[in-house]
Amino acid sequence: MTMVTGHVGGAGLDTDTLVMMLDALGDFVDHELTPQRQLDLDHEDVCPEDIVRAMSDPNQLGVQLVFVPEAYGGMDGGAFDSYRICEVMARHDIGLATAVFATFLGSDPILVGATDEQRQRWLRAIAEDGIVFAYGATEPDAGSDLGAMKTTAARIEDDDGVVTGYRINGRKQWISNGSIADMITVLAMAPDGPSWFVVPNDTPGFAAASPEDKHGIRLSNTAALFLDDVELPADHLIGGVEGKGLVQAQQVFGYTRIMVAAFGLGGGWEALDRAIAYALERKQGGAPLAEKQGFNHKLIVPHAVRLEASRSYIEDTAEKIDGGLGEDGAMNTEGAIAKLMATEAGNAAADAAIQAHGGYGYTREYVVEKIKRDVRITTIYEGTSEIMEMTIARDRWQHHLKTGGAYYRDRAADLARLHQRQPTVGADIAALASQALAAVLEACRTARLTRNQHVLFRLGDLICHAECADVLARRAARTLDGAAHEKSPDRFDGPTLAVMSRIFAREAAQRVGQEGARWVAGALAPDSADVGPMLATIPHDAIRTAQAGLVADMDHIADVLYGRA
Repeated sequence: MTMVTGHVGGAGLDTDTLVMMLDALGDFVDHELTPQRQLDLDHEDVCPEDIVRAMSDPNQLGVQLVFVPEAYGGMDGGAFDSYRICEVMARHDIGLATAVFATFLGSDPILVGATDEQRQRWLRAIAEDGIVFAYGATEPDAGSDLGAMKTTAARIEDDDGVVTGYRINGRKQWISNGSIADMITVLAMAPDGPSWFVVPNDTPGFAAASPEDKHGIRLSNTAALFLDDVELPADHLIGGVEGKGLVQAQQVFGYTRIMVAAFGLGGGWEALDRAIAYALERKQGGAPLAEKQGFNHKLIVPHAVRLEASRSYIEDTAEKIDGGLGEDGAMNTEGAIAKLMATEAGNAAADAAIQAHGGYGYTREYVVEKIKRDVRITTIYEGTSEIMEMTIARDRWQHHLKTGGAYYRDRAADLARLHQRQPTVGADIAALASQALAAVLEACRTARLTRNQHVLFRLGDLICHAECADVLARRAARTLDGAAHEKSPDRFDGPTLAVMSRIFAREAAQRVGQEGARWVAGALAPDSADVGPMLATIPHDAIRTAQAGLVADMDHIADVLYGRA
């Protein structure tokens, strides 16, 4: 039996095919899910199973074909293609996007760990028959901690001791597509360790509860699953070898997390664009809100900038995965950074959009209220923001230690060189963020401050901002060079991205310097003599000086967003 491991992304679609798929997806959802039906389904808390199945039907939309390798009847889409599709789906409805994502997620263990025979069997069923999958990992007492699961898989043996099947018992919780899926990939504790099994929904002993009554994504089906003496043939063990389940799950976090990041990006931009349109029409004090600097610089511009910083990191990670750098979970930390930045930015943008609409935004008549409820889940599923912060901090902390503190100093030096070549993209300011981060990490090492869990959490956030500033500066420079990724949206040109990069770099540098100093000092004893020397290594003066020109840059982005420039 052949087992294939590695990153999930395929060779990738050509640009024209991707554009046609995105257009077809938009047209399909617009036709099948009118605004009124969307609001009605949300109010009634009903998943439109007919639309989910139509989207999965290769004779109608067949969006899941993008996620399936060509060898198994799919289109062999890559990570970049998946991010673009997820973003577009999220702009229409994050609940519906979650239903499609659930089939992809449910196929993950098969993609990375199954035998070729199993792939031919189940991936072809997804590609050719539109089979809907679910991913059965989470349990009532085991969310992100999959090692704490209680679901078991006992061997069934014949008289000669040959394993002929498995008997599964347990419960899964908060499973997307739980009560509409045709097949469920279930993680269970086998005798030799955690293992994945494919469970058809008509297997005796399997049952799904009524859908959960959720705060948001009410157009998705979320249900608890019950497995009582569910008997499966031995060939339903993915890969045919026990104990590979956690490894298989961890291999694709970089990939799956950029998809959730894309949900945050799409939801955030949809909410913000609705706020921008509203601000052009709504008059206050005799002039449209769009002309109010205070309104724009609080509720619009910063969120647009953070969303594009998020996009930059998503695209950078997707491009690396498609380039073969995602083998065996190698991009998991990058996926965590993308998810943390994009989902938090999407939530903040949706919240600001409600504020921008005033009282109207708080009513269910306006879609921004629904978007805010929907996008909230993105900071929870596929690993909470807190899990992301810890993942990021632990990984980059090791990089700091292994390089003797050079990891972020070297990134700062690279950014300084970029500034010499492209002086408008704010790479020099992004370099200050990396310099400050290196100083903060070194102070934490010297005083052993990472023994404080909260300090680690905060380091994860600071690392996220510094790296996103770095990548946005590089994206802006690349766009100015005429070398933007051909599949990237072209909403903002090179000069505009340069201005956005300067704005975000200032924010990142200030955040790293100020918050870093706060937690370094906060973790030391009140009478510590080390506070002053440690904080002196952070380039506070340069960071403050770099804020010059911020308001003018924000004015420019406001003009761009409202079509005035």
